[in-house]
Amino acid sequence: MDTYLSGIQPSGLLHIGNYFGAIRQHIRLLEEQGEHFYFIADYHALTSSRDPQALREFVLETAVSYLALGLDPAKACLFRQSEVPEVTEIAWLLSTVTGMGLLERAHSFKDKVAKGVKPSVGLFTYPVLMAADILAYDSTVVPVGKDQVQHVEMAQDMAGYFNGAFGEVFVRPEMSMPAAEKMQKVPGLDGQKMSKSYGNTLWIFESGKKLKKVVNKIVTDSRAPEEPKNPSELFLFDLMALFVPQTEVDEWKAKVQVGGEGAPGYGTLKGVIRDAMEEYFAPARKRREELLNDRAEVDRILQAGAEKARARAATVRDRALLACGLR
Repeated sequence: MDTYLSGIQPSGLLHIGNYFGAIRQHIRLLEEQGEHFYFIADYHALTSSRDPQALREFVLETAVSYLALGLDPAKACLFRQSEVPEVTEIAWLLSTVTGMGLLERAHSFKDKVAKGVKPSVGLFTYPVLMAADILAYDSTVVPVGKDQVQHVEMAQDMAGYFNGAFGEVFVRPEMSMPAAEKMQKVPGLDGQKMSKSYGNTLWIFESGKKLKKVVNKIVTDSRAPEEPKNPSELFLFDLMALFVPQTEVDEWKAKVQVGGEGAPGYGTLKGVIRDAMEEYFAPARKRREELLNDRAEVDRILQAGAEKARARAATVRDRALLACGLR
């Protein structure tokens, strides 16, 4: 029986790129037999967060969002990373057998430094803690996107280093990537990849006038509605395809391509996206409000998840300590 493991960093409000790129896959995986562990990576968030109150709020928001979007706590273990201190112990054990060269090759570290982020020891050793997150629960399957592949590969390497030195302690995890045909492109409001760092996101639970205002910010050109256009050049249709049946998207594309009288303007197309998104997330918005009005229940779910996660992580930690001579 497989054990699935994934985490998400509470660095801000979750956007539709987070949903279609990861959250939806995580929730669908609950249909697979096995154990499922999903953690809120608040330790990882400290590499960039300097606002304690904001971090607490984003941890709550992340938990509520996952639950509102369909994560069933009866099928999955949802918990705060910081509630499982055994993970940091395992991270230290892994750091003693991991070479500097492996960490220096980490894409995430190099990318952030290239963007002007001041490097800290925590940012540099980020992959070690991430490997501990994966290995602490005897995870066998780690669902990832393309940009997380290296993290799983590094966890595999570190497990191999430790096992090579002290015997078979850690289970080698394998990655799982969504089939290409199931992945939908999620551009931001400016056409780049949707990302908090680019400031081009669309919050999952936005609605009403605020949703209309944000959707109207989708970048378009100044061509008139009647002027024929190549639909493949308009990323606006990539956003539409997230919420609208493909047959309807194709109909709008055909009208835009032909142009002429009656062809839709950009405002009309943005309205289609707005209305479809409003309807798509309506049940989740309602559930989110219910959860925010019952924070004790959210805390209960997270505490129950942490207790289960700690029990598993403690077993793995003790196994590692015994193997290397600390027990």
